[in-house]
Amino acid sequence: MTTLSAGASAPDFTLPGDNGTTVSLASLAGKPVVLFFYPKDDTSGCTAESIAFSALKPQFDALGVNVIGMSPDSAKSHDKFKAKHGLSVALAADEEKAALQAYGVWVEKSMYGKKYMGVERTTVLIDAKGRIARVWNKVKVPGHAEEVLAAAREMVG
Repeated sequence: MTTLSAGASAPDFTLPGDNGTTVSLASLAGKPVVLFFYPKDDTSGCTAESIAFSALKPQFDALGVNVIGMSPDSAKSHDKFKAKHGLSVALAADEEKAALQAYGVWVEKSMYGKKYMGVERTTVLIDAKGRIARVWNKVKVPGHAEEVLAAAREMVG
């Protein structure tokens, strides 16, 4: 499993996005990016996190920071998720799980004694040079988007 740390190069990806778009890190070169990985569209924690990042999107935009959510759901699922909750952040669909694995967030999890593979809720702040500025592992949703915004503000200074 890959463990990313501050200063490392962020793995590039090109994935289907919502509304027929394509989301790639290379296309955002020269701009900071917040990449938040979440387990599943339309589940309580993932919905709360996506709504929180969407609510703060104007403030991220003002800093020139792109915000992208990524899960193993399909682009079609992302479209429904965005429409249902009025989300404004870009969503990337990693059905093949290649980017999720490259970022080390596709991990073995355990629930009720059963082991399964899934996304560990993680957020990565990437600077304008494509380097990882900060990683939040095992994210707890309440207050998280605000904490990431504060870190982005510090980074772009």
